[in-house]
Parts: sequence; structure tokens; C-alpha cells
Amino acid sequence: MTVRDPIRAEMLSFRPNAIAQVAVGNIGDPGIIPLWFGETDLVTPAFIRDAAKQALDDGLTFYVTPGGHQRLRTAIQDWTARWYGVTPAMERIWVPGAAMLCIVTALQTCVNTGDEVVVLTPMWPNISQAVEATGGTPRYVRLDHDAAKGEWALDLNKIEAAIGPRTKALFIGSPGNPTGWVISDDEIKALIEISRRKGVAIIADEVYSVLFYEGKRAPSFIDHASEDDNVFIVNSFSKAWAMTGWRVGWLVAPRRLAPAMAQLSVSNNTGATVFAQFGAVAALEQGDPFIAEMVERCRRGRDMVADFVAGQNRLSWVKPKGAFYAYVAVDGLKDSIGFAKNLLATTKVGVAPGAAFASGEGDTRDESYLRLCFAQDPKRLGEALERIGKALLA
Repeated sequence: MTVRDPIRAEMLSFRPNAIAQVAVGNIGDPGIIPLWFGETDLVTPAFIRDAAKQALDDGLTFYVTPGGHQRLRTAIQDWTARWYGVTPAMERIWVPGAAMLCIVTALQTCVNTGDEVVVLTPMWPNISQAVEATGGTPRYVRLDHDAAKGEWALDLNKIEAAIGPRTKALFIGSPGNPTGWVISDDEIKALIEISRRKGVAIIADEVYSVLFYEGKRAPSFIDHASEDDNVFIVNSFSKAWAMTGWRVGWLVAPRRLAPAMAQLSVSNNTGATVFAQFGAVAALEQGDPFIAEMVERCRRGRDMVADFVAGQNRLSWVKPKGAFYAYVAVDGLKDSIGFAKNLLATTKVGVAPGAAFASGEGDTRDESYLRLCFAQDPKRLGEALERIGKALLA
């Protein structure tokens, strides 16, 4: 007798992404200089940690509103008003847990089994798996790489052409991971118009929005979308406030979805960790000076990488406008995973292989790339770059 397997085929086919393939078994090794993940080497600031400790000491360990503690949601309102000049309605603000859970929640509101999500690439690999985990199929549109102009560019015609009858959402990350590309206000307006005309949602990953080198913060969908537009804006405490291990992010959703979002919050996670939320409140209320320090630290790291790339015959890149990654092309490289593994073994420097950010199976255009996180101590970053340089000459 043949017994039916109840497990979804998509779950059985999941494989570790290419970054994990390089890092597995080596995470936490103190001898490695880790440039492979998207985090700084700074510990979360003391004023944030102290706020969480105080919440614990005050016994704030019970359930709160699943969508986020009222004080945190109010702090998100105030911070958004201060940085963006927009005050989102309380009914639009949700804190289900980490930003990745915010993305999954947004996908759950849109995607049925067999639906499609257009994903702008190169893109962080977890996004494709999140689409597949919710029953959807990712369809990829790649940023154009204009080597002559030294920029990544969005082709809106390609986005519109990729939208089919089963398309439910567009996923846009800006500032982008891994490229550091930043969407313009005109492109945001055009995508919102496409969203309205085609009846598709937009999921905007803006977790690097204040890690921006050409102004106070990057252009945002919150600048132009109405509260009734099918636009989901994701942000996170992980990057700008050095809180990767806290697993707290937030989502600004269409106002009319408030009842559904409340139920999803209960179903998915019953809300973010309560005492971590009070650390997040401190980040929003007291953390603007730290953001400024982080931006300058990253700017210095970016400049160090720029000098390094300029001194290497085999390397080229597009200097990022935002985020904290160098997406570097290596002339002659055809196996980014193999190179990253060998680099780790021979130099004890961990980098992310470009294959992790590819536009689906069989796309080899990212095999010549490596991603380096430059949000690091300058001395350690300099040592890592020196080791990489020697490896390229070997």
C-alpha cells in the first residue's frame, strides 16, 4: 500500500541558502572575520539593553496586545513622523516579531497557493523561500547593471511585463541587499500607479532606510502611498540600532486590514517578546545619535572598500547609496560558493557568495560576485580586505 506523504513538496525541496552553505559549522569561531551576514560587530547600545533589563526587573513578562505594546506602537508613530513627516494611523502599525515575520505576514495576506510574486533581484535569498513557504512562486526581475555609468537601475517596463494573471504582489527592497541600490521618488510613484492599475500589492523592505549616504534617509513608499493602497512597508530594529539578535521589526499595512492583521498576529507569534519591545522603545526615543554614528561608521567602511576595489585589477563594484554591503564583481570568477569556501579556509575571512542573491535556479549572473558587510570596526575590516587582496593574487 502506498501511503500518502502529507508534507508539502516545497518544504521537502528547501535547501540551505548559499550563505549558510559557506558559514555552516563556522559561526562563532573567534578566529574568523565575519563579513558574510548583515550585521555590524557593535553590541546593541547600553541604553537599549538597559531599557529591556528594566522591563524585566519591572516584571513585564506577560502577554500584551499581539500587534505590539501600545507604547511601542506610539513610539513608531512618533519616530516615523520625525523621520518621514508622515504619521501612520495606529491601526496600520504592527509588531508581530522580527522583520522577516512582518514579510511573511504581508505575504499571507496576499498569496494563495499557485499565486506569483514578482521579486526584484539581486535580492536577499530568504525572500524567495518566504514566497514559496506561503504557497507562491517567485518571478524575478533583475536590476539592470550599467557598468559604464557605474550604477544599478530599475526598468519599470520589465516590472510591468512580469505581472501576469496570477501575480499578487511585488517585492521591492530599497536600499537594496546586496547592491545598495536605492529607489527614487519617481519610481515609487510609478510602482504605486502600477499597483493600483494592475491590482497587485507592494511589499517594500525598507529596513536600511536610514542607513543612507546621500541625505537623511532614503525615499520611502510611505511618502506617497495612501493608507488604503495595497502597500506593506517593513522596517526593523536590527540594522540601524545594532539589534539583530532581538528579532523585532514592524509593519505598516493598509488600514482596512486591521482586523485581519490582528488575527494573523495571534496566529503567527502572539506578538514580539515583551521586554524586547521596551528596548525597541528606547531605540526609537533615544537612538537618533546612534543612527548618526552608525551611518558614519558605515560610510568609513564604504570608503575603505572603495579604496580597496580601486587598487585591485580583478575587482569592480557599484558604490552603494544605502545599506552596508559591498557587492563586488571578481573578474574571472565562475563559482562564488567555491571561492567563498576556499577564502574562509585559507584566510579565515567569511564573505557571502553572489550565488545566494541570484534570480532563481540556473541564473549564473551573480556567480562572479561576492558580498561583504562593511559595517565593521575599521581595523578588522582593513585586515579582512588585506587578506582578501592576497587571496586574489594567489
